[in-house]
Amino acid sequence: MATVIKRNSWVIWKDVIFALFVREIRTGFNDKFGISWAVASPVVFIFVLSFIRGRLDGGETHTMPTFAFMVYGMVMIQLFLTMLNSCAKTIKKNKALFAFRQVQPISSWLATTIFEALVKIVVLLVIWTVMFFLMIEIRLDNALLLIGNFVALAIFASSFGLLMALLRCYIPETEKLLNMATRPLFFISGVFFSLQDVSPEYWQYLNWNPILHAIELSRQAAYGTFGAVGVSQKYLWLSAITMLFFSLSCYRISWRKAISR
Repeated sequence: MATVIKRNSWVIWKDVIFALFVREIRTGFNDKFGISWAVASPVVFIFVLSFIRGRLDGGETHTMPTFAFMVYGMVMIQLFLTMLNSCAKTIKKNKALFAFRQVQPISSWLATTIFEALVKIVVLLVIWTVMFFLMIEIRLDNALLLIGNFVALAIFASSFGLLMALLRCYIPETEKLLNMATRPLFFISGVFFSLQDVSPEYWQYLNWNPILHAIELSRQAAYGTFGAVGVSQKYLWLSAITMLFFSLSCYRISWRKAISR
């Protein structure tokens, strides 16, 4: 006689998230290059831009190698943009799966968030390896601060993405507007510059942006002599927690109506 294994809701939820995580890998990168392209593409992009900036700038920016200066900016902005765009598409992309009672949009969102975060961690590890072979100074003066910045920005991006995913169910044109709105972020988030290069009277037009805080604080975490100014760890985490609370509140209220549209 066959035995029926009873599982509690937490175990079922964990299994659903893992299954969606595996599905994210298979469906997102099932071409000839496979999952390696998810890492190779951003690595090449970041390496080329960082190398060019390093050549133009003379090799050092605010006591840290220009290559490393660019790397932390590029990794953080890519983390935000890719996670935001992926999370914004997660409900529409997996809508057919929500016919199963155990599968809910929150599970899909969590699986996407974990996948994108892991990809960016691997990207950073690969770039550090490249820096080692190029004999570029690698420092990590405050590893906990760097991890905290990464986690805070990931929470902010994924929460904003969840909000956009819900809005997209009601207004399909949200995706186009989001793409237009995020394009200037490359130029106002401190990827190519530091707040130290900007006069203090203009900081108020830039430091409302949590991405700028994450980038500058990450450079400070890696190279303690960087001397980040005009940014705050408290503001970064406050932005992340506020966005998380707001997005989860909207999800709790509207997810059933959103997936039925």
